[in-house]
Amino acid sequence: MTSHLLDFSQNLAAIMPEIGSDRLPSLLISMLKSLVPFDNAVILHYRRNASVAVYYNDIPTLERKTQIDGFVNSAFVLDPFYRAATDQQVSGFHRLSDLAPEDFEKTEYYRTYFKYTEINDEVGYIVHLSPTDFINISLGRDNSTQRFNRTQISILHDINDVIEEICKQQWDSEVKDNTNHENQLPGQLDSALKYFGTAYLTDRESQVVQLFLHGHSTKSIAERLRISPETVKLHRKNSYAKLDVSSQAELFYLFIDSLASLTSYSGGDPLVGYL
Repeated sequence: MTSHLLDFSQNLAAIMPEIGSDRLPSLLISMLKSLVPFDNAVILHYRRNASVAVYYNDIPTLERKTQIDGFVNSAFVLDPFYRAATDQQVSGFHRLSDLAPEDFEKTEYYRTYFKYTEINDEVGYIVHLSPTDFINISLGRDNSTQRFNRTQISILHDINDVIEEICKQQWDSEVKDNTNHENQLPGQLDSALKYFGTAYLTDRESQVVQLFLHGHSTKSIAERLRISPETVKLHRKNSYAKLDVSSQAELFYLFIDSLASLTSYSGGDPLVGYL
């Protein structure tokens, strides 16, 4: 433990003069790695008035690079860290498995994007810079290594306040700079997700479709809406018929394609003008 504290102290001392510089993200990841080993890391800045900024990304292969591009362009709106930070204003250090919906590995979001990262376990920090802007630092263990153990989780959790302050010192000014930015992609995509299918579906059908897109299972949806699983399945069947899809995979791709087709979105169901 003494060695870890010494490494942490030395790395933190190296970071402090670099706050405000482009070197800060890589130094921050190095500091975290001196405490707890991990295989990959990503630092993302979700900005209400601008596109997602990628400050650090060590995904090594072209295939995985393509997946991260698709992620930051639209699919991030279904990511458990993003949804927790946006919907519940969750902050601090968390494990993905604590934020993800039931049966996360069965969701189309997981199958289409997450599995290509080859991550076996993921933890991360959520640092709010404003009510609509936040930093997400993701640390992953791939399939060749073990999951983070209890001691490692505790170490990363205990330095949350330090990580939060570094992020605020580094990126608070960018929030102010982007106040009047014309590109409001995250806000548009959140609105598009909220209203997806509402022009064609009943209110209850829309609720069911929303929860499926968020990754909830039939059982979880039934419990949330206080209806029977059979009723959930009926709403899903009727929704699929109205949207001309036959599976959760087709529903997911319809959502992603409708987002990709947006050029001048001003609100409402993104399927209007698409179908």
